[in-house]
Amino acid sequence: MSEIVLASASPARLAVLRGAGLDPKVVVSGVDEEAISADTPAELCLALARAKAAAVAGGLTGGLVIGCDSVLELGGRAYGKPASADDAIARWRMMRGRTGRLLTGHCVIDAATGREAARVASTVVRFGRPSDEEIAAYVATGEPLRVAGAFTLDGFGGWFVEGIDGDHGNVLGISLPLLRELFAELGVPVTALWRPPS
Repeated sequence: MSEIVLASASPARLAVLRGAGLDPKVVVSGVDEEAISADTPAELCLALARAKAAAVAGGLTGGLVIGCDSVLELGGRAYGKPASADDAIARWRMMRGRTGRLLTGHCVIDAATGREAARVASTVVRFGRPSDEEIAAYVATGEPLRVAGAFTLDGFGGWFVEGIDGDHGNVLGISLPLLRELFAELGVPVTALWRPPS
């Protein structure tokens, strides 16, 4: 069984993978996200995912390295983590009542061979209409400052998302169905990676 390495500090991604039967080792990539640019939000999150996976895989002799990066696409622009509480408040005032797409770039690299499989998952997100008071209270929790798009589904932010169309896990930061396809492209059935039942 190949070792699984998650090139991300995201506790949500780790929780999704553990909940789905994997036991990844976490190695944070240290990639400078500000140094990477692209023409579209989808190209940006894929470039970042590839950079993170490559940075970690380069220091290993084996294992499957998973790199991910998420952005919210709204009005053709990419939004990552807010820079400050004021930025998060302004972002939520802009997002309320609108529909965006949560994009997550996924890249899996077989560190032993250097082979790579990569794609972007997209989930439509329909935002509710929180009041200014609710937005201020939400930002005061600190949660929006830690996540792409300034919201989560599995925390305080879930109160303000009316619905999604697509993969729920993708909004948490990692798409299991897409990841299964990427493993398959590298010749690895996902069931071979599941940890034995305890």
